[in-house]
Amino acid sequence: MKLSRNFVLSEMVKSPSAVRWGFDEQFNPPQDIINNLTLLCTKVLQPIRDCLKGSITVTSGYRCPRLNAKIGGAYTVINGKPVQTSQHCYGQAADINFIKDSKEFNGSIITVIKELSSDPSFEFDQCILEFGTDDNPSWVHISYCEGKNRNQVLRAYKSGKKTLYKAWAL
Repeated sequence: MKLSRNFVLSEMVKSPSAVRWGFDEQFNPPQDIINNLTLLCTKVLQPIRDCLKGSITVTSGYRCPRLNAKIGGAYTVINGKPVQTSQHCYGQAADINFIKDSKEFNGSIITVIKELSSDPSFEFDQCILEFGTDDNPSWVHISYCEGKNRNQVLRAYKSGKKTLYKAWAL
């Protein structure tokens, strides 16, 4: 599947928060990020969509570093300064939902990823079941990192104010 630059930019960089805060760089990422977003769409999101026989909603795709910092995305501290580490900042991740008849069926995404994973040509870096229940997470974080995919599945949960992750089997 060949995706146009316009599709990738319209769907994978949209952010009402970036508009609200005036983060214009959100809407004009460099070519390497566009390339990563295109791979993510082609290698992971489209196969999931095809299996679901329906549309998936991307609630968060690319995030410029300022947006990621403002919303509390993943980072590490190097030499006393926060450095954004979220795969969203590199165009390698998307948070997705599957909504049918006005209801979330995010457990269906997990079922499809499990089915697709039986094919060695389908790979992903991380699949994180974010909050919600084991059967129906609030959303699914999925990433693709060409040549470095781990096929790692995690379950995110809160402990107090901290988000923790544990290994999860599909």
